[in-house]
Amino acid sequence: MAKDDPNLKSGTKVVTGGRKAEWTGLPGQSGRVVNPPVWRASTHLYEDTAALADMRGRNEDGVLYYGRRGAPTQWALCDALTALEPGAFGTMLYPSGVAAIAGALMSVVRPGDRLLVTDNAYDPTRNMGLGLLKNFGVETVFFDPLDVDAFRALVAEGAQAVFLEAPGSLSFEVCDLPALTAIAKDAGAWVILDNTWSGPTGLAALAMGIDGTVNALTKHVGGHSDLMMGAATGTERLYKRLRRTAQQLGQVVSPDDAALALRGLRTLDVRLKRESESALAIAEWLAERPEVEAVLCPMLPGAPGHDIWKRDFTGGCGLFSFVLKTPDRDARARLIDALSLFGIGYSWGGFESLALPVDPAKDRSVAAWPPVGVDPDCTLGVRLSIGLEDTGDLIADLAQAFERM
Repeated sequence: MAKDDPNLKSGTKVVTGGRKAEWTGLPGQSGRVVNPPVWRASTHLYEDTAALADMRGRNEDGVLYYGRRGAPTQWALCDALTALEPGAFGTMLYPSGVAAIAGALMSVVRPGDRLLVTDNAYDPTRNMGLGLLKNFGVETVFFDPLDVDAFRALVAEGAQAVFLEAPGSLSFEVCDLPALTAIAKDAGAWVILDNTWSGPTGLAALAMGIDGTVNALTKHVGGHSDLMMGAATGTERLYKRLRRTAQQLGQVVSPDDAALALRGLRTLDVRLKRESESALAIAEWLAERPEVEAVLCPMLPGAPGHDIWKRDFTGGCGLFSFVLKTPDRDARARLIDALSLFGIGYSWGGFESLALPVDPAKDRSVAAWPPVGVDPDCTLGVRLSIGLEDTGDLIADLAQAFERM
């Protein structure tokens, strides 16, 4: 099979993507390097004024113009990410995941527009709707992603764009993405999905009719907790808007960071599989603990949203939450503080495991917390990001922490 065959599996695409001969070799020479080199340059030079004039009318990856538009290192990463998303036309890079969310939303809404945002979105996404976009005259309305009928009614009242996230941030509900997307698209609204949790290797979002996805490359693609970057990938119609908006805002990532992201991408498939297997084993163990009220892990049979996850997703990751039976915040703090193999810190998707206390209620407007079926007196959550440590060692660490809770 050819390296650019669209039927290649994602495990192959993360290895082969973005390694075009013109980016890894020298003109007139048959040999090539494995990785696209790091092209550091703010200024791109032209042979003469005629060449300068010719380039002014070309705005595309693969054409040297000025450093803010990137060079082969950034283009290689964009090319690789686009290839992972069936139906995608192009990808834009941003200095963080939040910048990618802002860039995507500002590409599709205008003053006076109405934006519908899933109520379980990442907190900075919610704040963007209540702050930045509000200041620009955009009305943001939050909706319960599990209530399809209520969503249909909201869309009927008018919406220019819809922002989804699946699974939900902190609480990991899995909404019916095809159903919500179909309702929004029938009304002529843009649909953008934060697909950082599973990424394109675990969910073919554009194949569902979604216009574009946002991915915090800081997480799984970087994979080593040493990189800040985001990406937005979309159809041709959306991509043209993404590119125009990003360039007007002056968004650019450094070639050194792009090279780090490319390095992380090459092992993405095997890391996600290892994290997912370990996370599922730990979720199953937690489900049997007397201190645990509920495990919120879509990959876990019987957990909320598992059936929809199994229908729509082809992969998962190591991020999930569980709810404690106790209402004692000090007890939760003792549990987390007693962990030795889990760091306490934001972000996730790196090689190391992390634990955080989470209280989703403060970041909800209409969706339920705790989830339906969970004792309403049990509201204290713990979010785990499972890394690449030995699964048995992580379970042993959790066991001793429960004993000290």
